[in-house]
Amino acid sequence: MPRKTTVPSQSIKVTPLALSQLHIRLEFLEKEHQSLLKQIKRKRTELKNFVEQMRSFGTEFLNKATPGFRKMAELDQEIHALFEEILTTRKFGKQTLKNIQAVYRNLQITGAISLKPNSQQLDTLDESFDNEDSQSDFSKETSEQQHQYWQGQQSVDSASFVRTDDQRKIRQTFLKLAEIFHPDKARDTETQKSHTEIMKEINKAYQEGDLARLLQIEQSQQPLEIIDNNNEDDLTRRCRTLEQHNQILLAQYEKLKQELRLTKNTPEGTMVCDSRKAAKKGIDAMAAIVETMESQINVVSEIRDFVKDFREQKITIKEFLAGPTHLHSLDEETIEDILEQMLSELMR
Repeated sequence: MPRKTTVPSQSIKVTPLALSQLHIRLEFLEKEHQSLLKQIKRKRTELKNFVEQMRSFGTEFLNKATPGFRKMAELDQEIHALFEEILTTRKFGKQTLKNIQAVYRNLQITGAISLKPNSQQLDTLDESFDNEDSQSDFSKETSEQQHQYWQGQQSVDSASFVRTDDQRKIRQTFLKLAEIFHPDKARDTETQKSHTEIMKEINKAYQEGDLARLLQIEQSQQPLEIIDNNNEDDLTRRCRTLEQHNQILLAQYEKLKQELRLTKNTPEGTMVCDSRKAAKKGIDAMAAIVETMESQINVVSEIRDFVKDFREQKITIKEFLAGPTHLHSLDEETIEDILEQMLSELMR
């Protein structure tokens, strides 16, 4: 009868359940860690590229639009000077004077020309509004502003603890890297130069609160921490460290997303986004902007010529109060759009 072979129990290694769970947890955290580092790098690159595109677009816009801005400013000054001359040198009846002042005032209110708050012709401006409605709107606006302020203040207060904890983790990583890569600790000139460049990156990342960059420097310059896969304390410590780092990295990623969103919502950012959309449709956004500005200049030029004709008595008061004939042929909404755009540009 064959003998039965028995295997000594001590030769069978059984991984405790706690260790298995820690292995799974550590694997998940390490994958999450690498994923966050990649997402932060992509988002940072996206933000950098968008800002560079904004600058490029802004430079091109200024180069092409500056002549138009100068022409608009010249026309604006001319119209104000013409009305000033008309209202101070010509004699009108009381009602006619009020009508002319109303035309001047309306041109300013609608944005056809810039506002002149100190002008005598605007003394009756407030009378054209309902005082009660204005006060109500002002109170509503003030209330909303106060609500936004306190809401923002609460967000700052609630985030202060998290931010302090994040700063501590970032500082710990910074000090660890600074201890390793300080140039004064290098033993030769070549290493000193290398450490000097690395310390520049470390300092920049620390000043910007960029934990992701600090960790990337640490991983690229130093071997990974040796973990005993069968030691529960080592695994637990590593998991805890990764959890803390991942929380900070996630917060950094969300901050980059918010910064990009806010950048895109600026006037310059909106122009870049609109130009991208236009480009997809085969439209040259810059050419369209210049064309719009030329249309604005033509409208204001006609207003200037019309007021000038009235000053030189080439048209009657009745014709003046009726307004330029060319503007009557334009669609009302088109006029409002042109004037609104013109006002925003002049007031910048």
